[in-house]
This record gives sequence, C-alpha cells and structure tokens, in this order.
Amino acid sequence: MSWEREVEEIRRRVEIAKGMGGPDNIKRQHDGGKLTVRERIDRLLDPGSFHEYGAIAGAPKYEGQTLVSIMPANFVGGTGRINGRRVVVGGDDFTVRGGAADASIGNKQGYAEMLAHELHLPIVRLVDGTGGGGSVRSLDTMKRTYIPANPAFDVLVKLIGEVPVVAGCMGSVAGLGAARVAASHFSVMVRGSSQLFIAGPPVVKWGVGEELTKEELGGSEIHAHISGAVDNEADSEDDAFAQIRRFLSYLPQSVWNVPPRMTPDDDPGRREEELIGIVPRNRRHGYDVRRILELVMDRESFFEMTPFFGPSLVTGFARLDGFPVGVMANDPFSIGGSLDGPASDKMVKFVDLCDTFHIPVVNFVDQPGFLIGREAEMAGTIRRGVRALYALFQTTTPLVAIIVRKAFGVAGAGHGITTGLNLRYAWPSADWGSLPIEGGIEAAYKRDLAASSDPEKLRAELEEKFNAVRSPIRTAEAFGIEEIIDPRDTRPILVDWVHQAYEIVPTQLGVRTRTMRP
Repeated sequence: MSWEREVEEIRRRVEIAKGMGGPDNIKRQHDGGKLTVRERIDRLLDPGSFHEYGAIAGAPKYEGQTLVSIMPANFVGGTGRINGRRVVVGGDDFTVRGGAADASIGNKQGYAEMLAHELHLPIVRLVDGTGGGGSVRSLDTMKRTYIPANPAFDVLVKLIGEVPVVAGCMGSVAGLGAARVAASHFSVMVRGSSQLFIAGPPVVKWGVGEELTKEELGGSEIHAHISGAVDNEADSEDDAFAQIRRFLSYLPQSVWNVPPRMTPDDDPGRREEELIGIVPRNRRHGYDVRRILELVMDRESFFEMTPFFGPSLVTGFARLDGFPVGVMANDPFSIGGSLDGPASDKMVKFVDLCDTFHIPVVNFVDQPGFLIGREAEMAGTIRRGVRALYALFQTTTPLVAIIVRKAFGVAGAGHGITTGLNLRYAWPSADWGSLPIEGGIEAAYKRDLAASSDPEKLRAELEEKFNAVRSPIRTAEAFGIEEIIDPRDTRPILVDWVHQAYEIVPTQLGVRTRTMRP
C-alpha cells in the first residue's frame, strides 16, 4: 500500500499554484515593468533556499470529487536565506485579483508574521496589494458588511521590537498594505513603478475632489523625498532587493542576538591625511560630511538610510573593523545642518532602531541648533526636536560623539547623553556655546548696538573680543571637553571604542522595555 498517488496530486497542485493568476495576468505584470511575486522571491533570496508554506492553498473548483481548476491564494510566503542567514519572506501576488485581501486564503499573511515572531527571524514583506478588507466587490458575495479589523496587527506590533522588519513597496499599495510598508524598520520603493497611498486615485477623487494619477498621489518622489513614509528609493526591483539584502547585513537575527561582525579587510589604524584640512576655517563654508564617513569608516561600508527626507541629518549603517555601527552626521550643506522637524523625526526612528537591536552609534556633530524662523515654529520644530532628544536620552546602546564643528543650543546639547559619561571627542575645528557668537551679540548687545554711533565698528570689536575665547582649547582647560584630537586619529580611536562597545552589547540583549515605533 503506497501513498504515491496522493503525493503526486500534491505535486500537481503545487505546479498549478506556480502558474499564479494565469499567463495573461503574468504578461500584464511583465508589461508593466514588474516581476511576479515568485520571481521577486527568487531574486531576493539565496538561490534554491526558499521553502514555501501553504503552496496549495487556494479557491478550488470541483466537478464531483474531481478538481477542475484552482485559483491559488494571492500571497506567497515561507522561509529562505539571505547571505546565508534564515529569514521569513512573504509577498502579494498581484496576478490574482490585484493582491486584494478579499482574494486571500486563511490569513497567509498573518501566518508569515507569526512565523517571524515565533522563530525570532527577520521578515521581508514584498507588498503589492491592499492587504486590508478588500474591495467593495466583496460585499456582493458576503451579503453583509463588517467592522474593520487589521489582521494579525498585534503580531506586527510585537515584531517591531523583536526582529528586523523590512518592507518593499513593489506596486500600487493602498490601505493596510500601505500600513504594512510603513510598519517596518526599513522600507524601499521602486521609482516609477511603485506607489503608496491611504486610498487610491478613484477614492481620493470621490472623497476630496482631487484628480490625480497614482504617481502624483503616492509615487516615490512623494514618500521618499517629502513625507518620509518610506526610507529609500530604488532604481529597479533588483536595486530594491540589493538594498534590502545590504540593510539586513548590519542587523542581528533578533534582539536576542549580537549584530554580525564581518571579517575586516581594512587597516584599523588607517590615518587619512585629508581629514586635517577637510573642515574649512571659514565657519560659513560647508564640507562633504559623507566624505568624512568614507575616510573614517571601513572602506565602502556606509549604507545610507532615508537620504532625501530630513537631509540636514545623515543616517545609516557602516562598519568599524568589521563591526556594524549606526552613524549620524549633520550635513552643513542642508540648512547648515540644523535640526528641523523632518530631521528630528528621522533621528527618532533611527536612534530607536539602533537601540532596539543594540547597535552602537557614532554621531558626527556639526549642529548649529534647531532651525529657526516662522515656518520652523509652524512646523512644531521644538516639539519634534524634544522628541528626538528624548529618544537619544532613552537609548542604552553604546554611543560616542565626534564634535566636528558646531554644537549650539538645546539641539547642540543633543550630541549625546550629557548627564552621563557622554563619551566624546572634539576636533580642533569645534565651535560651541548657547548661541553662535555672531547671533548672540545681536541678542545680548541689542541696546548697545542701537545706541552706538557706529554699530558696525562696535559689532566688530565685540566679535574680536569674544573670538579670543572661542577656541575649544579654552574649554578643554576647564575640562569642559574631555579630549581634542587630531582628526587623522579619528578612525583608530573609534576602532578601539567599537571593540569596547561590543563587549557591552552582549550584556544588553533582549527586548527593550520601550520598543521603537515606526
């Protein structure tokens, strides 16, 4: 007695499932410049590593006891490997009812989330549908409506504090599908072929009277550059997969694991001559902060996150002697490096991300303060900025600051946890205080300047007077700064620090009492 016939029937159904929504719908997906969900999974994962769950789930049609046809579920999920490390991956199949949730079978999406939660594995969501309650069309078959519920959302909330969660916005994504993209540690959109919105153009036209294309309403130009709803923008689907793979390379499997060290291939004692002159003596002139990161971090190891949103703050991951570190740096070419509302929001998410996964942080500081002016006040900069400072002060992962130039005001004080050990090093170009001297003179000597017969001369005299005590060496004399270093020594010092940091990290593993929010 053998069960070979049943096994063959299962194999036949798996092959049917691989046909997805049929040749015509697959062609339509390709004609739109998009891959199918199974092609995406194959491109993302290490070759041959995908193990699928629920492959034969679908909507069957029988004649008597004979299966005539089956429409597979429009979600494909399972486990696989990325760079040899196991992950959960799940993707919507747009060739079956456009990925709409009312064509789902047995909450396969929720199963993938629970798999990641129970097995402590990173999860990659390849979102290409609504993922919520489906379309109004479903009411015709249900013959009733319902109170909205977000399937498995409790698991999504737990996951954000436990394992790396990555989302690829791979097509036109609305409703809960859009929420699943946003509820992640790292998200990426494909320029020109993916859109993200709460509701699509037809609903927007009906609801608020705006007639917009999908790209105008929710393209990557909107969400990667303006809203910050997604982190990165990709040139193609393959580029998106490459970014996902690279992001995960810096992250541990879960909060119970140490972030992975790569075999170092760069000289830990490397001293770059270019660093001694990279910061101009003229304080009004900028410099390329990303070049500093290239010169200090392991070569070609910097991966930038959210480059277009809140651009005055550069964030991303890099390696020091093979160890992953989070990196923050103020960009003087964007509003002077000031902390505005978007940059504050960006800082909150990034600091929370590093703290969640126990990744040490290096902060390159050139902070002139919170952005000022009427528009900054209207944008709630102080509220959002204080939230960023709270995130920093609540973190427990090892933190070090390199004060490259400016550190002024409340925002400047946010270069580290100033009430604690506050490990930091300053360059000779450092410049700090409650206010920049030039602006501070205007505030402190307003009446004197107004009463002077030659205000410009008085202003120049005052600037000369205060510039005489502006040197960071004066601060070091009072032990107001612990060490002023040769910029060329920055890498060796940070390499020594990162080894100490990773002696601390294993003692901090586990879920934080305060997990990050998307």
